[in-house]
Amino acid sequence: MSLTYSQITTLINDNCDTDDTRYTLAKKVVDVNLALDQLSLRAIRASGKWQVDDSNHTKDPIITTNLVASQRDYHFTVDEQSNLILDIYRVMIADENGRYYDLEEVDQQTKGSKSLGFVDGQNLTGKPTKYDKTGNGIFLDCIPNYSYTNGLKVFINRESSYFVSGDTTKKAGFDGRLHEYLAIRPSYYYAMRKGLQVANYLGNELLKYEGDEDKGITGLIESIYSKRTRDETTQIIPKWRSSR
Repeated sequence: MSLTYSQITTLINDNCDTDDTRYTLAKKVVDVNLALDQLSLRAIRASGKWQVDDSNHTKDPIITTNLVASQRDYHFTVDEQSNLILDIYRVMIADENGRYYDLEEVDQQTKGSKSLGFVDGQNLTGKPTKYDKTGNGIFLDCIPNYSYTNGLKVFINRESSYFVSGDTTKKAGFDGRLHEYLAIRPSYYYAMRKGLQVANYLGNELLKYEGDEDKGITGLIESIYSKRTRDETTQIIPKWRSSR
């Protein structure tokens, strides 16, 4: 069941026997958004080839920028809607004819890697074949010797579309079966801060969603988002076992 922000805050009040005076809406929206961050990060980590993205975003998690001749570095901190970029996992570049191809990811800070062209001082120009991620920038090798409009295409993960107190009808852009988590996590931490007896119960409910890797418990978030690629063929490879 998908929950509106108003329903989430009501559920928090019910869980902790509190109200909007003792646990203000200003504090709730912070705690709910922190829970949304956790949901997003855990979903991204659990997802396979079907990358997770908040469905409230109006554009796809792909950003483009102009490729500029003689420019090696391109810096990104937010996407086109000012959402913070969490990760870059694929970079494509257009050739002189506008055909995009993938660049090989390398690490210019690792000695002995394939990144010599970044640090050897030659600054060779030509058709880029590799890229490095350092800080909030992408560095190309070779340095492009041509320009192309929107010639650099970057595939990203980004932060969620957050709640604001005044938008009571907004729903999280994730699987509705997990929306209760956005109330359980704030409820648990509020109960812990206030020393409420219900904290133990809420902790167990939280465990159902988050799991515990050390205890071998898979949470609902991981379980749901790790099974979204049903159209992919799963190959079972037998584990090698010694004959001794």
